[in-house]
Amino acid sequence: MDGINGIDPSELLAYLQSTGLTFATNLVAAAAIFVIGRWVAKGLHRLMVKGMQRAKVEPLLVKFLGNIAYALLLAFVVLAAISRIGIQTASLIALIGAAGLAVGLAMQGSLANFAAGVMVIIFRPYKIGDYVEAGGVAGVIEDVQIFTTELRTGDNRKILVPNGQMMSGAITNVSAHETRRVDLAVGVGYEAEIDTVRRVLEDVVADDPRVLADPAPNIRMSAMGDSSVTWIVRPWVKAGDYWDVYWEMTEAIKRRFDAESISIPFPQRDVHVYHHGEAAGGLDER
Repeated sequence: MDGINGIDPSELLAYLQSTGLTFATNLVAAAAIFVIGRWVAKGLHRLMVKGMQRAKVEPLLVKFLGNIAYALLLAFVVLAAISRIGIQTASLIALIGAAGLAVGLAMQGSLANFAAGVMVIIFRPYKIGDYVEAGGVAGVIEDVQIFTTELRTGDNRKILVPNGQMMSGAITNVSAHETRRVDLAVGVGYEAEIDTVRRVLEDVVADDPRVLADPAPNIRMSAMGDSSVTWIVRPWVKAGDYWDVYWEMTEAIKRRFDAESISIPFPQRDVHVYHHGEAAGGLDER
């Protein structure tokens, strides 16, 4: 019996069996390449991270470069697996490139955030653990990812801010230096003796062991207002002690002023009431 359209069924069956076996073999090989390749990529990622940590590379840089390296390694593994199946990777790469261009145009904001993340890594305006004010928020830097920066606020909230927003304006890094200056402004009454006020303020500053000797504290009369004389108290402390010193020194100054009978005046206004003419039964007050 002749085969369909002159094709021998036995030859067709043998061809299909051979092709199916080859495809199945390539599919199994591709799966093996993907599984083993992903395992190798994870291993290389761990080695890379440990190597950078031993070299004492900035933790922010370690995480960022580690994530990018793992993504590139995984992409290479996927391409190798696809190529083993028999798909032409050159055409696939061209297709991915065209699709990437279209996606890039539609995701300009995300690409801008990625570029901003790279700028953070290069210029390092902040690092993990720093307290910063940027992008309209303030908090401790927890992590810098490819597109976003994670912050933890003082009341323990988690905030994800796009990197582009973080880099679009001024960045105040409170933790950049080891020391900070505490700025206190204290108002006292005009009747208070200058030498007494200065002595009390100097004693309060000297009694706090957290105040640094260098730079020396600055205590000066700074202004004479409508109802009070303003003194500035500016000691230097370690950055981690800033708020404790600020709050506790404010309370200590108030307690010492009370003990020394130094008044802290509040704005006052004298109101004069004038009486004009006499009305029936009394005075007409206006």
